[in-house]
Amino acid sequence: MAQNRLLNAFELFDAYNKKDPNKITWEGVLYPAEYFYAIKLYDWVQKLQPEAGEALLLASRCQHIGRWEVPRDTYPQNKAGYLNWRSNLGRYHAQKAAQLLFEAGYSETEIEEVKTIVLKQQIKTDPRVQTIEDALCLVFLEFQYEEFIGKHEDAKVVRILQKTWAKMSEAGHHAALGLKYSDKGFSLIKEALGLTE
Repeated sequence: MAQNRLLNAFELFDAYNKKDPNKITWEGVLYPAEYFYAIKLYDWVQKLQPEAGEALLLASRCQHIGRWEVPRDTYPQNKAGYLNWRSNLGRYHAQKAAQLLFEAGYSETEIEEVKTIVLKQQIKTDPRVQTIEDALCLVFLEFQYEEFIGKHEDAKVVRILQKTWAKMSEAGHHAALGLKYSDKGFSLIKEALGLTE
């Protein structure tokens, strides 16, 4: 892969995500939220797939680019509104990523390949898309899950965990069970998976 071009694309993605007005503090350091999550998604993809190709690495760094620009509360607060938001958001990410990839010097064919992964198309046939899905689930579990369980009823958390688990591969499951959780966090995971003591 053309290292300079790849690094140029990463710089463009990171600069864009650093505009996120939403912040996250991790281990005492303040980050723009989407920049932080993009870096962590990229890290997880590399752990899951050390031989990841250029398209997958690019997709991991721009998967949710500009997410704050399409707020959830601009859509109806029901299931249909949520699904419409998610669908439109995915297309927005792909479009924004395509613009920056073109700026970085990628061809239309290369850009379409990245967009396929960003849009999570062909998840059953493209192992790169499954890797992204696993990495997204692992970012949630490692960096967002504990805060999430503090805001929602246990029954809802268990349902979300079951849906999350169903999206993941066996490699993703193995990585997820290797993470550190609070006692409550781990007990809810065990409940969701039907694990006994």
